[in-house]
Amino acid sequence: MLALIKISPVFLLAAMMISGMDVLLAAPIATLYAAVVAYFSEKLNFNQVLNAAVDNVKEMQMVFFILMAAYAMAEAFMATGVGASIINLALELGVTAQSIAMIGLVVTAILSIATGSSWGTFAACAPVFLWLNHILGGNVALTIGAIAGGACFGDNIGLISDTTIVSSGIQKVEVIDRIRHQGVWSGLVLLLGVIAFGISGYTMDLPTETADATSAIAAIPESAWTALETERASAVALLNQVKEGMAWYMTIPLILVLIAAIKGLPTLACLFIGIISAMGFGLYEGTVESTAAFGQLVYDGFSGAGSWVIVMMMWVAAFGGIMKKINAFEPLSLLVVRISTKVRHLMTANGVLSILGNAALADEMAQIVTVGPMIKNLVDDNVEGSEEDLYKLRLRNATFSDALGVFGSQLIPWHVYIGFYVGIATAVYPKEFYQFDPISIIQYNYMAMIAVATILIATFTGWDRFIPLFQLPAEPSVQLKKNKAIEEKAPLVEEVI
Repeated sequence: MLALIKISPVFLLAAMMISGMDVLLAAPIATLYAAVVAYFSEKLNFNQVLNAAVDNVKEMQMVFFILMAAYAMAEAFMATGVGASIINLALELGVTAQSIAMIGLVVTAILSIATGSSWGTFAACAPVFLWLNHILGGNVALTIGAIAGGACFGDNIGLISDTTIVSSGIQKVEVIDRIRHQGVWSGLVLLLGVIAFGISGYTMDLPTETADATSAIAAIPESAWTALETERASAVALLNQVKEGMAWYMTIPLILVLIAAIKGLPTLACLFIGIISAMGFGLYEGTVESTAAFGQLVYDGFSGAGSWVIVMMMWVAAFGGIMKKINAFEPLSLLVVRISTKVRHLMTANGVLSILGNAALADEMAQIVTVGPMIKNLVDDNVEGSEEDLYKLRLRNATFSDALGVFGSQLIPWHVYIGFYVGIATAVYPKEFYQFDPISIIQYNYMAMIAVATILIATFTGWDRFIPLFQLPAEPSVQLKKNKAIEEKAPLVEEVI
């Protein structure tokens, strides 16, 4: 009974999130309730509860700085023409009804890396690709599934993605190390997604005539522009830049950021390289009026992070600190340890817990900050190995939190992601042409299906050893402490016998 009382704050948070309450309101309520539970279940006084909450928030300080810089760089990339240049370059290759889903997947994947936002990428690309698909006579469900899955790519591996930064911060791993760890796997997931959408477009026997983005944007009705202005104003600016055309060299800031990341520069350094280079090229291209105007973009990015995501993170971190103090997840942790006979089993269970948390909370960030500390503790408390090997396990935990949060959300009909995508798609594409619902986003979302399936299967079977940099350390390099204890006792038992 006591265990249920301790875990009840999570159920409350889940219920509030599923009901549609904003996490900025749900998290403080859940935190206050967790404090009450801590007082009655553990007899903790006010100062002890407060210290548990504040100490957990303190551990996130570097994450907050990275988030502010990431939001500033995203604003810069959206406003200066970096995002528009990526779309224009891709669409210049020629698009047909057979290839539009495949090209849409690639474009949204690259744009999501540049912006760090799956929601922003989807909002910017849905009007272009839905109307382009309409002109070409393509399959609406196939195209919407492609851009939904592709939009999540950069949100899972992008340097400026809030989920990438937060999930790495909670597991105490560097963002750059995390990107290297999962980079080849993510690339393979994207490649398999491209192949899947390419095959589908071909087997559906769709038309082969070409069209361009300008025609598609010109076809967007005024009502859709109004809806976008309300939901994602930055997407309107990006669409106008796509329509007007953008020089190829505006992609260079993104290339510089990727090179800096590959070279191993610290995350903040990579972000500021992107911000400064976007300003320089924007001033040259004319998309930035002055340094003062660019300063406003950076300010808007800082404000955007500070007004929502950082405040939300502070409250959820406080919630997690209290839950950790009262060992609320101990029964579930003990169950995972009991059923795991190898470290791989425990790691796979961590992945499953991430998916279940995502489904329960209907929000990937809430899952990351709630389930993330629990799966970190499962490794820290129950696995023995070198610091290097344990660090690799934490890298996988961070990848689980993010990948199964972002991609997993694409397969959960009641998730806030799906609700947003359905809302945007309905706003920019008339209901008389197509009636969007959660299943229309999910049914052809090959990218999400491939990502979720491959990471769980590769972790459980050990097939991750065939993917460069993605292999987890295995026994006997790492061991469950309970197994090592049995091994150490075995010689003593033999002596007694």
